[in-house]
Amino acid sequence: MKRIAVFASGSGSNFQAIVDHVKSGKLKANVMLLVCDKPGAKVVERAEKEQIPAFVFDPKQYESKEQFEEDILQQLRHYQVDFIVLAGYMRLIGHTLLDAFAGRIVNIHPSLLPAFPGKHAIEQALRAGVKITGVTIHYVDEGMDTGLIIAQRAVEISEDDDANTLAEKIHKIEHSFYPETIGKILEKLEVKA
Repeated sequence: MKRIAVFASGSGSNFQAIVDHVKSGKLKANVMLLVCDKPGAKVVERAEKEQIPAFVFDPKQYESKEQFEEDILQQLRHYQVDFIVLAGYMRLIGHTLLDAFAGRIVNIHPSLLPAFPGKHAIEQALRAGVKITGVTIHYVDEGMDTGLIIAQRAVEISEDDDANTLAEKIHKIEHSFYPETIGKILEKLEVKA
């Protein structure tokens, strides 16, 4: 069974969805580690409650991205992590991790990429007046949401949607779609191994 690390920066609802899918047996993987760049984020509480080790760091305490990614890499090696899942990790991944985990880092984004990359994708979609947005799961490269797209699911925008109601719709889809897609990716990796 593959050993995964989840990277998150906020409340951790996708982290929790992944953990719940693992506990129910729907996702055949072991969550070995949470990596969080925001001390005090709610996701850290979730990890403690689930008895999942957390590496929590403050990027301001480091001189460079390479330095904190080296520390992350040490943790990933310590827990023998095979695969990285970004779940609301609000930081671009650098070459240290990209080189060590080439083709083994995925991210979820709340739009139908390539539309509305980066932060505030939900607000961007509402401002643009589009009728459909969605969820994209993609491999991570050095760009901002530019990696190869793995899967997408559309979400209709109602006329009365605001940022909160649209975020709820998107999260509802993410919380099953992401763990299911991760499971399919990990199955393919198992076959190749």
